[in-house]
Amino acid sequence: MSIERRTFLGGAAAMLAASVAEAQDYKDPAVVAAEPGAPLWPAKERFPLWPGIPPGAPSPLPRPEWQMYPDPTYRQLWVKGIAMPEVSVFRPALPDGSAMLVIPGGGYAFIAVQNEGLHPAERFNADGTTVFVLSYRLPGEGWANRTLVPLSDAQRAMRLIRARAADFRIDPNRLGVLGFSAGGHLAADLSVSYDQPVYAPVDAADRLSARPAFSGLIYPVATFQSFTHGGSRDTLLGPNAPTALLHARSPELHITSATPPSFVVHAFDDGLVPIDNSLAWIAAARAAKLPVEAHLLTVGGHGFGLHLPRDNPGSRWPDLFALWLRQHGG
Repeated sequence: MSIERRTFLGGAAAMLAASVAEAQDYKDPAVVAAEPGAPLWPAKERFPLWPGIPPGAPSPLPRPEWQMYPDPTYRQLWVKGIAMPEVSVFRPALPDGSAMLVIPGGGYAFIAVQNEGLHPAERFNADGTTVFVLSYRLPGEGWANRTLVPLSDAQRAMRLIRARAADFRIDPNRLGVLGFSAGGHLAADLSVSYDQPVYAPVDAADRLSARPAFSGLIYPVATFQSFTHGGSRDTLLGPNAPTALLHARSPELHITSATPPSFVVHAFDDGLVPIDNSLAWIAAARAAKLPVEAHLLTVGGHGFGLHLPRDNPGSRWPDLFALWLRQHGG
């Protein structure tokens, strides 16, 4: 079972808006929250990334919009209009000190908070890992310096989590990242650009490291070379981005021996984000002698999250990742 996102991702923000307007499927958050079976989002425990209005804010601010996407197998929640980026906190019953920042995908045009946020949180909470789900600013919603807005939010989230490590009962040295699709691009970019100055320091937390201890990259947009996902590229960088900008935000071109160890999952039949993205990341990691584990699936498509059929070997990836991260800083 793969989550079909092609209608929404294929044309980035403009086509997404057109599709939504045609379907009239976006609703007021209060209405969606009242629907039977709607997930609990945002989480009861959460914290904002920025004091007051985030830097580079447009006027007016984006308007929050939620959509229950009717997947053929199950419905899932997507959000856009991120005016106040924040981190939702999911604490396990028995925390073991490990932690991960989960970054859902959505082509940088929306955020798949249920399939690639809430569900991973539930799964890895069961292992004692404290999970933080990032609701990041979307670059096509009018923010200044759009190219660096998501990375700014990811760096800031890592630093704020580490600043409150005692409160969260985690080991700050065991905080990693797990990203899906375009969220996989952001996780990969964070993994190679964790110390790049992308925003003006706000408080003492910004003196802390944003480096993940480990990186999980699930069907990631790992590059903006020719075999990338064009919607994610154009929504993040703008249309016709110059070569230097494409290079700067292609994470696989910036892997070094200081990059965290990585765990990669991708399907050969992914018709949205070509598996070449992960193959390029794996090759660059090997060239840098960086530990990388890869699970390349014959069948899986795109956007499957944790919901591949049980008879698909790829359905075991969360269990394999849970074992792997214990050996690589998690």
